[in-house]
Amino acid sequence: MTASPEERYYNIHDIEDLPEGQRAELIDGRIYMQPAPLRIHQRLTGRLQRCILDGIEKAGKPCDVYAAPFAVYLGSDYVEPDLSVICDPSRLTEKGCDGAPDWIIEVLSPSTAMNDYVRKLALYAKAGVREYWIVNPAGKTVRTYDFSTPEPHSAEYSFSEAIPVSICEDFTIRISDLL
Repeated sequence: MTASPEERYYNIHDIEDLPEGQRAELIDGRIYMQPAPLRIHQRLTGRLQRCILDGIEKAGKPCDVYAAPFAVYLGSDYVEPDLSVICDPSRLTEKGCDGAPDWIIEVLSPSTAMNDYVRKLALYAKAGVREYWIVNPAGKTVRTYDFSTPEPHSAEYSFSEAIPVSICEDFTIRISDLL
């Protein structure tokens, strides 16, 4: 398929050629620039990372947790999820993660909601991500997607509910406890 003059399709090289420090993602040949996150976004991401590290260590899981900016290569797509949990060290490279992380968490920002709920949801399901969470600070909700079972399912939780972590048995997170 050839792009019209108004429509250009980008590839991984275009992302890698961006100036250092410029955050962007590549989904289906389109580049999406990433604005600087809000303070609540950073607070939630940092506290979730610490909580997840503690939980997977207690469970004895051999997983690593990486916060954005951290490169995740999914075929011809490139994303920088807010948090990526990778339990298979063979997927880790010097550049980031080559293949689907086991668990991805995105903390919504007003400008990224469409990508997180639509484009990334489809991409992550297709790429083999086992679990995907969308944390909505404004609505104080978390939408979870479990793609690890033959019948994928989703659920929505409030910040005050204990949210089960699918990839790690007997591990729950209550977002309200992190704030």
